[in-house]
Amino acid sequence: MTTLRPPSRATPATTRPERRGFAAIVPIARIFSPEHRDALLLVGTTVFLVGFGLVMVLSASSVEEAAAGDPFNRVTRQAIFAGIAIPLMLIAGRMPIFFWKKWAPRVLVVGAVLQLLVFVPGLSYETGGNRNWLIIGDFTMQPSEFVKLALVLWIGLVLGRRQDELGDWRRILLPVGPIAGGAIVLVLLGRDLGTAAVMLLIVFGCAYVAGARLAHLAVAFVVVAIGAVVVAFTSESRVGRITAWMNGCGPEDYASYCWQPMHGLWALASGGVLGVGLGNSKAKWSWLPEADSDYIFAIIGEELGLVGAIVVLALFTILAIALVRILRRAEDPFARIVTGGVLVWIIGQAFVNIAVVLGLLPVLGVPLPLISSGGSSLIAVLVAIGVVLSFTRAQSGQGAR
Repeated sequence: MTTLRPPSRATPATTRPERRGFAAIVPIARIFSPEHRDALLLVGTTVFLVGFGLVMVLSASSVEEAAAGDPFNRVTRQAIFAGIAIPLMLIAGRMPIFFWKKWAPRVLVVGAVLQLLVFVPGLSYETGGNRNWLIIGDFTMQPSEFVKLALVLWIGLVLGRRQDELGDWRRILLPVGPIAGGAIVLVLLGRDLGTAAVMLLIVFGCAYVAGARLAHLAVAFVVVAIGAVVVAFTSESRVGRITAWMNGCGPEDYASYCWQPMHGLWALASGGVLGVGLGNSKAKWSWLPEADSDYIFAIIGEELGLVGAIVVLALFTILAIALVRILRRAEDPFARIVTGGVLVWIIGQAFVNIAVVLGLLPVLGVPLPLISSGGSSLIAVLVAIGVVLSFTRAQSGQGAR
């Protein structure tokens, strides 16, 4: 008996042109998709912090920018930088490891040249006592942020090739000391002590992850600490900030060195547990200098309260966990050292920024990574995260070593 079958309901290929656009999107999505869950965690946390930062930059800067004519001016610029930086992060995440090894020395040279340009009259300007900015048309750039990335890549390349020689302190000091020291000196000549301190953290972090002996690192730390004290006391402004931090703020210091730290603490204290509400900060009404950059954590604490501050700390903790997991999985010494340097850079700088706002450190003037306004910092940090993402492809067998 012949079985009768219902006519096929398959749609002819000629009647499905609307699906071609969707099919073209799939390969593009696959190109930039993370390779495993650690990369997904890293990307997700990073993008969330950037989005949260845009909201807080708008809130913290709207009053001053409204007085200048456009309350959205600063957040618009920050959004433009984010729109540039996130694609750069994704593109960097697709590069093979050998690409970063090849370009590490060249990136260092470019970073050094840009940092030298801050001393050329007409190309740079001074703000807050620091001469660490370049003027490019209507935009400004802080070269030292890109020098951090260059240092991480270069130190990872040098120490990654000397894994069997790290027991000899000269094999670390001779290649790393002059280059890293020269980069830090250039930043110090621009009187940016905060950035120089973060760069020192990066150097020590890379050396530790590479496998340097703790005894050698301890001796180097003591030497650097003595040098830092000497440098700190060569500037009247630094002496005043350090003295106010150590001895407390008296009435005579209120209008000078204590103005910013005291108003930052008052903003945090007024937030309570749940905060006064997003956009309702009083400190941003010209009471707190650098409210959208160095002291944005104070605005977060004021508007979102203790809960908001804890959420920010939790996000940076998650970011650190993702980076540590990637570091532990890395088989290539270069990838492991660079990931460790990026970890110390982002989390260490976040710790310094928050410690300054809480009064645990003197005012150093470093932004909160991924959240504070500042295009140079945002682009440099996101590209650094993209470099780490490229290592996860190698771990999953997708990237060339």
